[in-house]
Amino acid sequence: IIYLLKFSSIPISLADPNPPSFFYPLSTNGKLFPWAQFRLPRSVRPVNYDLTLNPDLNNMTFTGRTVITMSVLHNTKIIVLHSAHLNITKATFKLGDQETRDVTVLEYQTRQQIAVQLSEEMKAGQSCVLTLDYSASLSHTYDGFYNSSYIDKEGNKRVLAATQFEPLSARKAFPCFDEPAFKATFLIKISRKSNYTTLSNMPQVKSTPLPNGLVQDEFEKTSVNMSTYLVAFIVADFTPISKNVSETLVSVYSVPEKKEHTDYALDTASKLLEFYNSFFEINYPLKKLDLVAIPDFLAGAMENWGLITFRETTLLVGNQSSPLEKQLVASVIAHELAHQWFGNLVTMSWWNDLWLNEGFATYMQYMSLQTVFPTLDIVSSNICLTSFEANKALYALNSSHAVSTEVNNPEQVEEMFDSVSYEKGASILMMLNTWLPGKQQFRKGIIQYLKQFSGLNTDTDDLWNSLTQVCDLSSCPQVSAQHHNVSEMMRSWTSQKGFPLVTVSRQGGQVTLTQEHFLLTSDKLTVFCTLFSLWNIPVTYVTDNCSLGPECIQMFNLKTKSGTLELPESVKWLKLNYRNTGFYIVHYGDEGWAALKDALSSNVQVLTQEDRASLIHNIFALSRLGRVSFYQVLNLLKYMSNETESCPVTEALLQLNVIYRLLDKRQEDSLVHYILYRFGSLMDNQTWGEEESVSKQELRSALLGSACSLNQENCIQQAKALFKHYDESNGTSRIPGDLQQVVFTVAAQSNEDWLTLLHMYQTVTYDAEKRKMLRGLASTQDARILKAGLRGDIIQTQELPLVISTVCNGFAGYLFAWDFIQENWDRLIEKFPIGSYAIQTIIKSATSQFSTQAHLDRVQGFFSSLKERGSQMRSVQEALETIRLNQRWMDKNLPTLQKWL
Repeated sequence: IIYLLKFSSIPISLADPNPPSFFYPLSTNGKLFPWAQFRLPRSVRPVNYDLTLNPDLNNMTFTGRTVITMSVLHNTKIIVLHSAHLNITKATFKLGDQETRDVTVLEYQTRQQIAVQLSEEMKAGQSCVLTLDYSASLSHTYDGFYNSSYIDKEGNKRVLAATQFEPLSARKAFPCFDEPAFKATFLIKISRKSNYTTLSNMPQVKSTPLPNGLVQDEFEKTSVNMSTYLVAFIVADFTPISKNVSETLVSVYSVPEKKEHTDYALDTASKLLEFYNSFFEINYPLKKLDLVAIPDFLAGAMENWGLITFRETTLLVGNQSSPLEKQLVASVIAHELAHQWFGNLVTMSWWNDLWLNEGFATYMQYMSLQTVFPTLDIVSSNICLTSFEANKALYALNSSHAVSTEVNNPEQVEEMFDSVSYEKGASILMMLNTWLPGKQQFRKGIIQYLKQFSGLNTDTDDLWNSLTQVCDLSSCPQVSAQHHNVSEMMRSWTSQKGFPLVTVSRQGGQVTLTQEHFLLTSDKLTVFCTLFSLWNIPVTYVTDNCSLGPECIQMFNLKTKSGTLELPESVKWLKLNYRNTGFYIVHYGDEGWAALKDALSSNVQVLTQEDRASLIHNIFALSRLGRVSFYQVLNLLKYMSNETESCPVTEALLQLNVIYRLLDKRQEDSLVHYILYRFGSLMDNQTWGEEESVSKQELRSALLGSACSLNQENCIQQAKALFKHYDESNGTSRIPGDLQQVVFTVAAQSNEDWLTLLHMYQTVTYDAEKRKMLRGLASTQDARILKAGLRGDIIQTQELPLVISTVCNGFAGYLFAWDFIQENWDRLIEKFPIGSYAIQTIIKSATSQFSTQAHLDRVQGFFSSLKERGSQMRSVQEALETIRLNQRWMDKNLPTLQKWL
């Protein structure tokens, strides 16, 4: 190809919409396929789909007819769309008022594309109709139109069929233009047995008995234009509860025996729907909103318009569930409802800007719950956890990616569903909201964006432009002209990977802030490239003169490599990044860290708990970078004996646990004694009864989880006693929800209790408790649990990523898991798509604790051998880089660490 490009007299481009014939691939029938690109041509666009589906749940097959009405945008002789694993049995075509005629469908399986090549050219402005009849098998994985099942309370197997189309699987259920920019309306008809129910995006409009004894349900034509990935339908025997909210019928569906667990979800969704209607000043546009708990579902939830699907664990709440369990369910519901505006009403044009969907929904879930459910204490827990999640070592890797990044194949599309799109996206929005003056500026910009682009597709610049428009000089008088351009500031956060390190140096009242790329990999080429990284950083800071309330916040815009601000010389210390709302790490220098440590030692309440937690996070990150010694980390942690809040304690334990697991693999236990010494009194002060406060539940869950994992005798005995009492009570006693994980994990370490726990797991109906039991079972590194997860009999295959990540935390479990992954790789990628979040989780879990050259060689050798079966995944490059960094850290720190500890 390079030779032809260079020496051919024909000027051509690989991006040419009509490349010469030697670029065309071959169809399955041996003829040239008339399209040579991953993205579809823009010559025609769908206007409406009329879908008829006939699933056969006995044979796990279905037939369908898709009638696509299209508008011609540019003169063309071809129609190219998507189809995957569909056997097309008949195709007809009608142009304008002409006669309907049979046409031949060409298929290019590699790109899951089909094409119709016409003898005459269609002209721009014409309309046409393509009708396709087909048959297929219901999918046995978790995408497309897939079969699922559950065991009812009588022990009978009940089958159902559900859909999961995001990102690239609508084409597995019906031929379609399966890209988010091809929005259309949908009219859907589905046949079923009389004892089943069907659901789709719109309300059911009629049911018609069919001659074969089945019933055909027809749904209203969608009142909105939708991307194909948001289409959904379900055939099952679910039971609903419902209520009317602001002219929308809100319903929660579950299997019949779990109907009693749906009340909380209905109440939560109803209140959040009212909140979003008011907050966005745009009412939810559909007549109904269904939330459906599916027994076998891989994702946490999916925002299909009007038919949101969930795992049972993320929707169903028992009568005695803990506030922490309610917090999880409320967060997922809030996230998916936010998508009805961000993602559904206004949709990213292409998957490179997935963060516009996911970052916003993640941000809005926290913001909405803070307002609607203040007792869930969502603010402190999520400001802590979300920003730190986004600042994890993953984003300091050279192999990471920008929030908005190029996407050119299905694997890359799948890889966009990672914490960069979700948590980092949410974090930069939180930072922007903090920076914009006035409480309503951010909201006004969002409303402007949603109203301007309602029903359309957008890219990242459209969002920044909307926010800039509402923040002109008249509405933001306190923002100078050089600051008010949101696009200018935010583009640096979405277009380049990673995040900045801000270093503070002080001489009297003059404070110099210097920025650089926080990057853990330090080869010469990488270091040279990062010299040109520059962020527009909205720095917030507080000082010892005023440090706790929002009125204390001072701001400084660091747009260049360094900048200077003035402070009174009497100021003893300053703390940057108030409440951790900014997306950067801060290094205060030896004197700055010493002043902050002294301040905390004198009075732990001198900073908010979020600020205390961010100091802990920052100093651990700087230690990993090599800018501070681990002795300085331990020096800061001396104040922890006076700490009582969940956010700093949880962060400290999380960071220490990462190091502990690395040391544990080398049978080095010096850190165990340190953790028990530093946190022992806090651990001993925790109670084992019911606790109402969410923050106190978070605190004791973290402390007791650590204590028992480090074999603290008192903790072990208390947990065993609770489990024994629970087992012997025949369901009349209950373990507090926040302690269940600790108790089940301790119980599973005994072979006898492991079997008891397995029996409980198979019989318990409450899903949150069931999942904690599974974590307990997996904590023993028993290979049986991995095999059972792959088979999908005792343990659903959807839980396999969780099982693997839990097994990997144990002393030898990570080796079992790594062997298991190598032996079963082909089966794993049959179940979970290459590049998917499930595969990312499996790779990261199994490799993140390797720290030797031998491990690095084995991991590199295995993934290199996979070739097109996964060798090019970003998560593989991240895994290799993480192992090298672990090796470097251990080589540099282990001898001195042993001495200090």
